[in-house]
Amino acid sequence: MSSGADRATNEARALALVSQAAAKAAQLVGLPEMWEHIGPASQKTFAGPVDGPQLQPLRQLCEKLGIWCLAGSIAERAADGRIYNTSALIARDGSIAAVYRKLHLFDVYIPDGAVYRESASVAPGPDVPKAVALMPGLKLGQTVCYDLRFPELFRALGADVICVPAAFTAYTGKAHWEILLRARAVENQAYVLAPAQVGRIGPASENRFTWGHSCIIDPWGEVLADAGGEAAGLALAELDPQRLAQVRRDLPALQHRRRDLL
Repeated sequence: MSSGADRATNEARALALVSQAAAKAAQLVGLPEMWEHIGPASQKTFAGPVDGPQLQPLRQLCEKLGIWCLAGSIAERAADGRIYNTSALIARDGSIAAVYRKLHLFDVYIPDGAVYRESASVAPGPDVPKAVALMPGLKLGQTVCYDLRFPELFRALGADVICVPAAFTAYTGKAHWEILLRARAVENQAYVLAPAQVGRIGPASENRFTWGHSCIIDPWGEVLADAGGEAAGLALAELDPQRLAQVRRDLPALQHRRRDLL
């Protein structure tokens, strides 16, 4: 997606893309980070609890279509008034199966001229998420964008499928996006799903450009699908529990971990 500051427009695009993916037989669909709104924190008056109205249309669509949806991330307003960058996993029946609040906040000065201070308006999440069973043999773990640079989080998930919804900058994405995604897949012998923002996002005055290239990567580090870096679209691939088991059997690195020391 290429989300902007008009939430209604973003939501309509997201629902349309999810429907398109389901029409192509997708059973698990992912949206990017901040799919619902990209703009100043002062505009996020719509932010509320995860079980509030923000995700209701998407939850209803999941129930109607009978699919899972990784709802990228939204602005969640906590009881104490703080805002979290929150990713929600919606089950086939429309219920919220899991929630993750982004741990690592993007406070970075990019050489292309953009300045990012996520911590100025967003609170860091308090907990490492637990992987959730999608089906027998496939547990899903959640991360968000900048978390990609912290491999210890990925290891702690113990997941078979790891989601990385993102709004990776064009500058850093060109250098690091694919290599980091593939590394996390190889290290954890897991599928990695990375739905991403693409192109210019948010208000033009903020000069924010994202890398795109929503990817699906297999446990051997092979890129199974790439949506490209030019426009909104879909990346589609099959997650095969047998392929996962084969990689872990042929190279049992996870069994060789020195848990007594690390």
